[in-house]
Amino acid sequence: MSRAVPRTISTLGAAALVIPLALATPAAATPPAQDRPGAYTVTPLTFTVTTGGRRCVIDADLYRPAGVDAENPAPAVLTTNGFGGSKSDGSTDATGKAFAQRGYVGLAYSGLGFGRSGCVISLDDPKIDGRAASALVDFLAGTRAADDGTTIGYVTADKKGDPRVGMIGGSYGGAIQMATAAVDHRVDALVPMITWNDLAYSLDPQNATPRNAADRDVPGVFKWQWTNGFYLMGEGQPLLQPSLDPSRINKLGCLHFVDDACETIRTLNSGRYPADRTKALLDYARGVSPVSYLKDVKAPTLLVQGQADSLFNLNEARASYDTLRAQGTAAKMIWQSWGHSGGLTDPASGELNLSQGNLGTSYVGKRVLAWFDRYLHHDKAADTGPAFAYYRDWIDDPAATYATAPTVPALSKKLYLSGDGRLVDNTDEVARGSRTYRNWPFPTSHSESSLAGLIGFADSAPRDTRGTHLDWTTEPLASATDVVGAPKATLKVTSPRTERVQNSADAADKLVLFAKLYDVAPDGTKTLVHRLVSPVRVPDVTRPFTVTLPGIVHRYEKGHRIRFVIAASDDAYGGNKGIKPVTVVSAPEDTGTVELPVVTP
Repeated sequence: MSRAVPRTISTLGAAALVIPLALATPAAATPPAQDRPGAYTVTPLTFTVTTGGRRCVIDADLYRPAGVDAENPAPAVLTTNGFGGSKSDGSTDATGKAFAQRGYVGLAYSGLGFGRSGCVISLDDPKIDGRAASALVDFLAGTRAADDGTTIGYVTADKKGDPRVGMIGGSYGGAIQMATAAVDHRVDALVPMITWNDLAYSLDPQNATPRNAADRDVPGVFKWQWTNGFYLMGEGQPLLQPSLDPSRINKLGCLHFVDDACETIRTLNSGRYPADRTKALLDYARGVSPVSYLKDVKAPTLLVQGQADSLFNLNEARASYDTLRAQGTAAKMIWQSWGHSGGLTDPASGELNLSQGNLGTSYVGKRVLAWFDRYLHHDKAADTGPAFAYYRDWIDDPAATYATAPTVPALSKKLYLSGDGRLVDNTDEVARGSRTYRNWPFPTSHSESSLAGLIGFADSAPRDTRGTHLDWTTEPLASATDVVGAPKATLKVTSPRTERVQNSADAADKLVLFAKLYDVAPDGTKTLVHRLVSPVRVPDVTRPFTVTLPGIVHRYEKGHRIRFVIAASDDAYGGNKGIKPVTVVSAPEDTGTVELPVVTP
């Protein structure tokens, strides 16, 4: 739900969601796209498709650059909105214009259940939303007419019925690209931005590394603020779209979502995880997510993910990237600055912002254009850039903010949890000792108000209440330390009250905790990097477990200290069922660790 031009689209009470990444269209096969800026026309069209057992009307706009015709065809770009948006958002419009001016035929449409498009919201299900988008590829191929009889024959084709088409979009408009490419191999290039790999992880994150098959079925910790914000946005469509198409009403479940999505929301909000409902929740959420169908995606994919994003963090893009590369699909990845949690309305200088017209000058914009030049124009000389690039917010020069690497940095620095609260470099420095915290009946830690960054509201500083968390802190750093990637922690805790219900049929009885990293300045000021935390539902409290923290790109300056925290609660998430004291014991021969992916400054 984001587009290249950061801008909030809609607000429903506390839930404002959506920033679609629009679509547009690049130039035809002869001159490179950036050499043909010019005029274009926009034609509104509708398409009636049958998908998911329903007849759905899709509302779209066709962008046709001047001079593009059957004798002078051009590749096409297909795009749709972020969650809660439509083809008419300012973001989609800005993206459409930017690509049309570069000579691409564009088709921007409102996703199913949004804008003036029909049918209920089905969370980018490839069998529903992907098939609907495939029907639009038929139109670009010249083999399908719009509802008014319009057909086109000016999109570059690899063969009859196979148009050369790329997709671009953000968030909800990002996952749809992979859903479409999984069911329609005519799609030639993808640029999914700030989107998900696994909705089960996104909405109910479990960051404990599974040790066995049974652990993989342990649910996570409900991300209630984000999830219910989106739910309200979907259910509130009549407030945004009067005279709603009757196909947008679900008569059996909730108003505007498919039944399985409704049941998933109900289970998450119940605070209970009985085995049968938990399995159904995980199976559905994963089944409509790229994690389950990336094996069928063959289109070259440029993944762009935001560092300021607690909804779809950097680990989501990393998971998709690793899967695509491992199976031989061409893929590269960029970690830009802005995401759902910040920078959407006011991106950093030099970052992609189509409202400023910088598609051709920003680092990410130039990478996108090169990607389409290579895979839509078949320009083999186009330089698509390094495998991995990341934005550094500590660099002042906008032209030098991105660093590059052939791979994502590996874990390279190990720290140890000492019994006296220090985070030390080797086991010889570990002091024997134990410390205990306990949760309260209500949340006592704050990382974020999840929707604040999306709608531009100020948020209070992160905090942890004394006695409800533990922390370990390094000595002041002798030099700047750059962390790029996802840190990991290995922990062993003691919680007798949890042990007594370890085999409960309700996974809600398992211990919940939150791991996070702070940057502590010499004056004591604490920064929770991008307000990111790692929720964990401990699979088996009697055994050690490993926690993967959200990926970050952060410089800990010389003289600053690194602080690792585990907290009993977080007010943006669900929490523990009952009071569960937790003790952490440290000894030189047996203690927890924190590993960091450190790169040379």
